[in-house]
Amino acid sequence: MSELIMIILAIVAGAALSMQAAVNGQLGEKVGVLKSAFLTFSVGAAITAVLILFLQTPQQATLLTVPKWQLAGALFGVPYIIIMVTAVPRVGTAVATVAVILGQLAMGMLIDNFGWLDNPQIPLSWHRLAAIPCLIIALALIYRSNRKTE
Repeated sequence: MSELIMIILAIVAGAALSMQAAVNGQLGEKVGVLKSAFLTFSVGAAITAVLILFLQTPQQATLLTVPKWQLAGALFGVPYIIIMVTAVPRVGTAVATVAVILGQLAMGMLIDNFGWLDNPQIPLSWHRLAAIPCLIIALALIYRSNRKTE
């Protein structure tokens, strides 16, 4: 049951990312891409700081004691936000979101298959590989439907 709850929460998080992309795309058009990204990270950092202060349980490791390569994850949010703020007004929220999911799925499969970044190894299967063309088709269909409405 806990796996199902995690999947549902991941779907909710995905919906929230699409909302964020749509809002940030509009904001970026008005105030600039970098200011929109800065606002996202500033507000996110402030909210996270409050959550850490009031909700975080003590951990054995700290940000100063973990392997330094694990801190690099913080850098990956910046290009994502900047690209989405730039892309959404041009291609739409749905196209940008499906493109992101396609990239996430492909990289996720590579990480799983090879056990990169200290993750458990989950081998590729035809079930997993079949998802890639499905997403490519979804991306093409959604993109084509955008082109017809212009």
